[in-house]
This record gives sequence, structure tokens and C-alpha cells, in this order.
Amino acid sequence: MATADPDCPFCRIVREEDPNVREVYRNDQVVAFFPPEPATLGHTLVIPCNHIADIWALDQYTATHLAHASLAISRAMRTALHPDGLNLIQSNGKAATQTVFHLHVHIVPRRIRDHMGQIWPPQTHYTEDQKDATWEQLRQECDRIRDVDD
Repeated sequence: MATADPDCPFCRIVREEDPNVREVYRNDQVVAFFPPEPATLGHTLVIPCNHIADIWALDQYTATHLAHASLAISRAMRTALHPDGLNLIQSNGKAATQTVFHLHVHIVPRRIRDHMGQIWPPQTHYTEDQKDATWEQLRQECDRIRDVDD
């Protein structure tokens, strides 16, 4: 049985309690639908049926289903809508602009000169020392998790 949060709007969609949802895909593990305010036409959200707040709470089994559905929907979107490009966006936490705390992947078809705009800053101002220190921190942690996985 799926876990759910009674106050979560995405759990309502999983339970088929939102009469206004424009669902495009559903199976036992994921649901995909248009958000009410799409960034572009065809913008689709893919969510796990279980209430999982963010990527840090995501298990491997659900991740596999989420990735598979995101890939299949991206391919369907390419065939049906013929976009010039596509963004896959997955945000975690308020600092990353997550507003609904039920894990979701945005699949956003892009067109040249659409209204979405750029998603990356034009430039950053990090020093080489800052980049090296961050690189070393992440590399050490990745070495640690590789040792655990072996």
C-alpha cells in the first residue's frame, strides 16, 4: 500500500481526488500530469505514488521507476510535441525552489525563444581555492560511499 500525506496536493492526485488534474501517465509506481501553471506547453510532472519528500528520502527501487517513467515520457513528448529541446529539473528544499514537498521531476519541453528563459546564471565568481576545497570535500565523500557500496 502506498504511503501518503493527507495534506499533500500530489498525494491527492495519486489518490485520484483532484478533478482538475490533466494526467498523462499512470502505473503502480508513478503518476505524470500537467502542473496547473506550466512553464511551457507540455510541461509535465512525474511523481512517485508513495509520498517521498525529496531526493534524500528516495529509495533505489522508486528511483528506478521514476527514471524509467521520466525517460519514457521525455521520448513521448519529443514524438508528440516536437520541442527544440527539453529540461529535466528536480529540485530539493526551499533554497532550490521546491514548493511542494513530494518528490517530483519536471519535464519541460523547450522552444527557441520560449518564455521560460535561462536556468543557469551567466557567470559565477568562485575562486580556484573555493572550487578546489569543494572538489576535495565532495571527492572524499564519494570515495567513502564507493567503499560502502563495494
